[in-house]
Amino acid sequence: MEIIKTPIEGLLVIKPKIFGDDRGHFFESWSKESFAKNVLNLDFVQDNQSLSSKGVLRGLHFQNPPFSQGKLVRVIKGAVLDVVVDIRKESSTYGKHFSIELNEENKTICWIPPGFAHGFVTLQDDTIFTYKCTEVYNSASEEALLWSDKDLNIDWRAINPLVSDKDLVAGSFKNFKSQF
Repeated sequence: MEIIKTPIEGLLVIKPKIFGDDRGHFFESWSKESFAKNVLNLDFVQDNQSLSSKGVLRGLHFQNPPFSQGKLVRVIKGAVLDVVVDIRKESSTYGKHFSIELNEENKTICWIPPGFAHGFVTLQDDTIFTYKCTEVYNSASEEALLWSDKDLNIDWRAINPLVSDKDLVAGSFKNFKSQF
């Protein structure tokens, strides 16, 4: 596997080694031993998966300490524009975002450590998105930033995304008080 550092400290892009032939392909999407050899000694406690039609936007979600989550994310089928925002107040990239297309063709995986708000918009119908979490879901510690916040200035590539009622009323970055 190839691990690529991003401009935001701790956020990593992972390119798995793909073994393909005329029958199809095989790749290791998670191996505790392989990831630990590459400085990612992680313990996952929950796997999540979503199915979305084209243009669905989910995010920007995170859980506050002590239930903050690290996430290993990838697309099984379809494609997303995956977006993370650094919400670690002592970070030199606080408030900056990083985006990458994850899809079934590139099989790219992204490691999102605790201290990031995360969201994605689907670029194809019937997109299956999966993520492994280092902490269980805890509704009391869940929070979100407004996906369309002008201060974050994220280009979501979607003219009129389908967004949940909950995500439509998420907080602004300007009024956000980070617990990270």
